[in-house]
Amino acid sequence: MADLLAQAQGADAPAPSLWELPFPSLDALNEACGRIPQSRDLTQGLEQGFLDVKDALSLVLDPLTQPLSWMLSGALYTILNTPWWIVIPFLLAVTFFVARSWKLVVFVGVCIGFLAFIDHYDYAMQTLAIIFVCAFLCVLLGVPIGIGMSRSDAMQRGVIPILDMLQTLPPFVYLIPLIFLFSVTEPKLYGIAIILYAIVPVIRLTDLGIRLVDPAVIEAADAFGMTDRQKLFGVQIPLALPNIMAGVNQTIMMSLAMVVIASLVSAPGLGVLVLRGIRNLELGVGLVAGLGIVLLAIILDRVTKASLARVNAAQKAGG
Repeated sequence: MADLLAQAQGADAPAPSLWELPFPSLDALNEACGRIPQSRDLTQGLEQGFLDVKDALSLVLDPLTQPLSWMLSGALYTILNTPWWIVIPFLLAVTFFVARSWKLVVFVGVCIGFLAFIDHYDYAMQTLAIIFVCAFLCVLLGVPIGIGMSRSDAMQRGVIPILDMLQTLPPFVYLIPLIFLFSVTEPKLYGIAIILYAIVPVIRLTDLGIRLVDPAVIEAADAFGMTDRQKLFGVQIPLALPNIMAGVNQTIMMSLAMVVIASLVSAPGLGVLVLRGIRNLELGVGLVAGLGIVLLAIILDRVTKASLARVNAAQKAGG
């Protein structure tokens, strides 16, 4: 009541106590001096700066990333327009070639058969097609970067902060600048997001695997007069292959996780059904689609781990 009477009489408001003193943030300083920008001015400036360079970035990035759209569109078209009685045996043959395990082949066949039985075959194949393309590109780009990091400490110091940033950014944040740069209807939008999110493990583990090669083995290779190229392909990469395969396994798993999130920007596959279940509150649709994603994750994890076990067994036999 005293404060209201003081305001009505035009008296000055009492100064805030030390306990109530606000932190000198931009908004607080702006209240004291209008010339100081607010925090919203800072974010608007960042947005405007991005929009100013958007056209120039698109002019450079569009031709460079267009092959990714072609690869994703081609993979989706091929796997959806090939009869199931060709696709499923092909996947089982690849599983046996990689794992050399009939139990795993039967398990993969049962899982795919179950997904087809509940009419989720097309969605599952779309998810697999996207994972195959993006994981292949992650390995194609990530392994050379990891090799370069292992051979250059300066490159490692420069790349590690970038990998740390990519690994700590929330998955949704990858989509924000890409939505401004590319059309939502272009497959490269979600393809780039998946690659950026999933490429980190294969780079890190390739670098780590080559650096962990026994120095005595390198000295022996030098004693035999091997060149750097011969040491790399004949000694270092074969010995680092278990670590590289572990990186591939993690990259595939992270690609699958990002495919679900990328359904927000028109990525096809099981993630679309999960998103539909969330938007329309269709509990059954979301849970069944989630079960399908779990089955795909188990399949991919078991197959890659079986191939890693074969690599380890071959190295032990050779050693």
